[in-house]
Amino acid sequence: MMDRQLGTYDSEATRSDSVVVAVDDAAIPNGRLFTHDRSIPSSEDKGLDRWGDLKLAYKTLGVVFGGLVTSPLYVYPSMPLKSPTEEDYLGIYSIMFWTLTLIGVVKYACIALKADDQGEGGTFALYSLLCRNFDIGILPSKHVISKSSVSHANMYGGFEKKNRLGNFFEKSLIARRLLLFIAMLGMCMLIGDGILTPAISVLSAMDGIRAPFPSVSKALVQALSAIVLIVLFLLQKYGTSRVSFLFSPIMGAWTFTTPIVGIYSIINYYPSIFKAISPHYIVHFFWRNGKEGWLLLGGTVLCITGSEALFADLGHFNRSSIQIAFLFTIYPSLVLTYAGQTAYLIKNPYDHDDGFYKFIPRAVYWPIFVIATLAAIVASQSLISATFSVIKQSVMLDYFPRVKVVHTSSSKEGEVYSPEINYILMILCVAVILIFGDGKDIGNAFGVVVSMVMLITTVLLTLVMIMIWRSPPMLVALYFFVFFVMEGVYVSAVCTKIPEGGWIPFAISFILAFIMFGWFYGRQRKIEYELTHKIGVDRLRILLSDPTVQRVPGLCFFYTNIQDGLTPILGHYIKNMKSLHKVTVFTTLEYLLVPKVAPHERIVVNKLGLKGVYGCVLRYGYADSLNLEGDDFVSQVTDSLRAHIENSSGLVPSVPLEVEEEISDMEEAKVAGVVHIRGKTRFFIGKNCSWFDRFMLAFYEVLHNNCRTALPAMGVPIPQRIEVGMLYEA
Repeated sequence: MMDRQLGTYDSEATRSDSVVVAVDDAAIPNGRLFTHDRSIPSSEDKGLDRWGDLKLAYKTLGVVFGGLVTSPLYVYPSMPLKSPTEEDYLGIYSIMFWTLTLIGVVKYACIALKADDQGEGGTFALYSLLCRNFDIGILPSKHVISKSSVSHANMYGGFEKKNRLGNFFEKSLIARRLLLFIAMLGMCMLIGDGILTPAISVLSAMDGIRAPFPSVSKALVQALSAIVLIVLFLLQKYGTSRVSFLFSPIMGAWTFTTPIVGIYSIINYYPSIFKAISPHYIVHFFWRNGKEGWLLLGGTVLCITGSEALFADLGHFNRSSIQIAFLFTIYPSLVLTYAGQTAYLIKNPYDHDDGFYKFIPRAVYWPIFVIATLAAIVASQSLISATFSVIKQSVMLDYFPRVKVVHTSSSKEGEVYSPEINYILMILCVAVILIFGDGKDIGNAFGVVVSMVMLITTVLLTLVMIMIWRSPPMLVALYFFVFFVMEGVYVSAVCTKIPEGGWIPFAISFILAFIMFGWFYGRQRKIEYELTHKIGVDRLRILLSDPTVQRVPGLCFFYTNIQDGLTPILGHYIKNMKSLHKVTVFTTLEYLLVPKVAPHERIVVNKLGLKGVYGCVLRYGYADSLNLEGDDFVSQVTDSLRAHIENSSGLVPSVPLEVEEEISDMEEAKVAGVVHIRGKTRFFIGKNCSWFDRFMLAFYEVLHNNCRTALPAMGVPIPQRIEVGMLYEA
């Protein structure tokens, strides 16, 4: 596992025991850490769990499926159709039907959701799952592996002998870096999705004003869309639960009204539309249209947009609720809605530029317009929530600069909100609408994001199937061939749209990837320096033996990034301050590549062989919240130390008076005063540094100086904080 420096977390919205770490099981409702724990329910709870899943499934409508179920607003308008025929529309519908069925039902609902990392989903969850089961991290400090349940490599059935692919990744640094790059690219593309989904959804819905009022200009539609989005982003601070409670009825109305309109269109315009389900219509479509048909895939791929949120938002809900909502409401709704749209367009082939609103009967036009506008707002929510989730995961794994993350629910550990990310997304969404107001340009960019995220998920899922699930080779080959070829064709089609707006997500992803790599590179170099210049216990004993060094009263928590030794800042501190507190606890904040760490495994303490000197490891996963108050933290660590001292005295012959004296010294030090010391390090870039190091480390320093610090997340009072500055030679 990798040692991780603390990401900054807050919990202004909640102070519930169910999210406070290092508490007894008795303090947790139902004896569980979180109220929707994924553990197997008892027979008495099955009925309640089913009812809970149904309620969660209803809530998913307002968070998870917004982008997917509102895709009929912009799919047909995004297609560059010239002179479409009946056979063309039947072929297009057949492509959309099988895309929804294979990618939506088979890949995401039936396979991807089972590849969760203890309840967390998304590309980074897949990456961390692989890292946790195999030694494929690329930091030199990755070899800290827990023997407890937090690092059980056999969570999917167990295996002792690693397969050839796992051994290859462990031995090849290039392969490990490529895997990290793929995971980073997937996360960056998903964030790009979080920018483009609100823009295209709201803009497409608001464009419905222009049908009854042709005098309304595009500029006015863009301005109204921007205002709607600003209000939406301002609501994010209230949390996913409150937002979903407000939005789920809206999305429920959309999900059930659009297929009704679709059935009406099927009956009135083309009752035999479902014959297009036959795949031979796809073959005929490409046979007739050739390259033009291939280019149209850039529009048809949008029918599955939002499916990535189905997996990425898993931490906000659970597998059963998402599967129930998708298979029994979302999927049938989309199949019928697209069938109705296609039936209308077969009889009105040149109305595809406004393919949604034109097929709405006049009698229900305005009610559907209102529902569509509200549903587009809900669609924006799904990817905004997913973006918050992946940002939190990457911060916890130290691949992204520390930002503030607020846990907005006391019962769902996956519900998070980041103010900085929220306002950055808001600015970018509004900019996309105002600068690239043409729906076709945004649609082209959207197609690039959707297809790239799907392809990356397929690659990572294939690795999980081979390396962790140990699936039969034939099944893995079938899965990879079908989805990689299908999504690869989609990617090849959308890449032709790069000059026509498709460059937008690549620009966003490049900037994000550059930030992530710069942060990661700087963190790697710092940890390498600390491991090279670490201080051992023997060296510490020599430093303390100096008669000029005094042991001053008080309890000191000295934070370090490494466990195999002590931070070089300690030597810098002792040499210059000529002192060390009588009781000093060297504290490492260790972030394991798991979503959650059991409460009894969070605080691990031990003696370091010197009087009054102890080690403490605080373990957290990327789905755990870290909202300890300063006093609570101190009390829990000292209680753990007292228990450790008492237990060790029973195992090793010891004088009871020495144990009592040790405990008494700790209590006296706590009363005398508590101080928290952490390093404030910077790189000294000398003349021998390469131009690459000069540039990347300077960029890292900019990021480091502008991101949040680690200590405030512990609730440490400002008067108790001390920062020790030190230069690390690059």
